Amino acid sequence: MSRLLAIDAGNTRIKWGIHDGAAWCATGSVATREPHGLASVLAAHGGVARAIASNVAGEAVDQELARVAEALGARLRRVQPQAREAGVVNGYRDAGQLGPDRWAALVAARASGAGPQVVATAGTALTVDALSAAGEFLGGLIVPGPALMRRALESATARLRETEGRDADYPASTPDAITSGAIQACVGAIAGMVERLARREGARPHVLLSGGAAREISARLALPHAIRDNLVLDGLVELDRHG
Repeated sequence: MSRLLAIDAGNTRIKWGIHDGAAWCATGSVATREPHGLASVLAAHGGVARAIASNVAGEAVDQELARVAEALGARLRRVQPQAREAGVVNGYRDAGQLGPDRWAALVAARASGAGPQVVATAGTALTVDALSAAGEFLGGLIVPGPALMRRALESATARLRETEGRDADYPASTPDAITSGAIQACVGAIAGMVERLARREGARPHVLLSGGAAREISARLALPHAIRDNLVLDGLVELDRHG
């Protein structure tokens, strides 16, 4: 079966995977600030028949992704959110304004099971998106991720410079207070969306967590949830199947 290269280019990392139609053959990541490193990493994995990407990292990264795909024998398909695709209805007033990574994550969530879902992707930013049981993307939140919140406090205040602390129920130092506050703010955004979607749907939504900060949020989130490390990549595979 022909192989697919899927790429999720975010603000911090470029995640990639090679899928053979049944499972991931290989996955990995490089720093977004070093996109040229992707070519040498992927060269060791052979050619692909198709390539698909979600890119929120800008034009220079887009050009590098296209060069990488071409070197592997494929033309790059760039994901653009649609009004309706792969079982998901886009509720944004301007469908194209939705980030392609969020669109792919919603498509993956829809493909993974029935029922209402809250899709939370925690990277540089935390996005918290509501998906109805009927497959309607109702809307979502964007807030700073835990690391970005900590950096914002450090840059905007005169006395809060030591921001590397630990999460605690009752933080007893300023670094712990900052770290705990950032994580628990993200947890609150997710929990609030869960409550609102549960009221609308009349059923408790399933929560999917993904992204580099998923595990630190998971440790504090007192709601049933699952971590999906490759959620956006999985969504790209689904979009390729429907494209």
